[in-house]
Amino acid sequence: MSKTQKHQQPSWFSKLSDVILTLPQYVIPQHTLSVIMHALTRSQMTWFKNAFIRFITWKFDVNLSEAAVSDRDFYPSFNAFFTRELRQGIRPVAAGKDVVVSPVDGAVSQIGPIIEQTIVQAKGRSYSVEELLGGDKSLAQRYDNGQFATIYLSPRDYHRIHMPVAGKLKAMRYVPGKLFSVNPRTARAVPRLFARNERVICVFDTEFGDVVLVLVGAIFVGSMETVWAGQITPPYGKTIENWTYVGDEALSFEKGQEMGRFNMGSTVVMLLPAGMKPFNQEWQPEKKIQLGQAMN
Repeated sequence: MSKTQKHQQPSWFSKLSDVILTLPQYVIPQHTLSVIMHALTRSQMTWFKNAFIRFITWKFDVNLSEAAVSDRDFYPSFNAFFTRELRQGIRPVAAGKDVVVSPVDGAVSQIGPIIEQTIVQAKGRSYSVEELLGGDKSLAQRYDNGQFATIYLSPRDYHRIHMPVAGKLKAMRYVPGKLFSVNPRTARAVPRLFARNERVICVFDTEFGDVVLVLVGAIFVGSMETVWAGQITPPYGKTIENWTYVGDEALSFEKGQEMGRFNMGSTVVMLLPAGMKPFNQEWQPEKKIQLGQAMN
């Protein structure tokens, strides 16, 4: 047996490994741990927040040269550092009204057409649009023959979320759920992951139809916020909540404008209606992507 063959693991072994390593997430107190992390990331104890920031920048090789303020000691808390602003002009937004841009920095998890109301989660795993949208069948039907893109944000990434196209805020929905990790291993192992985790669904009226950004929560990421509603979690709800926006509340956003942020890393699922330009085939799973890059 060659050295190369020796290190090639059969697919069944990889799948079993993913499942075994993910099992503890089913039994740990996901929300309690996330509440604790929420408090720790907001601590303003100088020695603690500085040590936390230095550890994360070292562990995940964070590129501070892109930040508006690169001095780690400047930030009053770890969360202030984690949701740091980027330098002006560092992420140019691709031009063109019909050009969809990445709403975040991250890595493509899955991308492609929505076929028979189904979204691919990972190889051999999928879930329905209706599940993702918290059972809203009417909204889900608008994405028949549409497209989706799932983008994973690691701890090293910029964690603000921006508009993929210009649009007007139409509705928001909070769906309570689990807080499994959303890293690639967990996405391969946990069925219907993104339809099980807590999420915030944001609907925007655009000239192409309704475009949806789903902010998916995760372990230690139990805090999501939007620019119009502020912090949505915690506290964690137990029932679905809905908001509709009309008149002055229906804020208009330009393409590339900030609309929300994750406090710690997570995932965004973007839904596009039928009729829009297809995604460029250069975007494949695991490929890195940056805010403002053209996706079609």
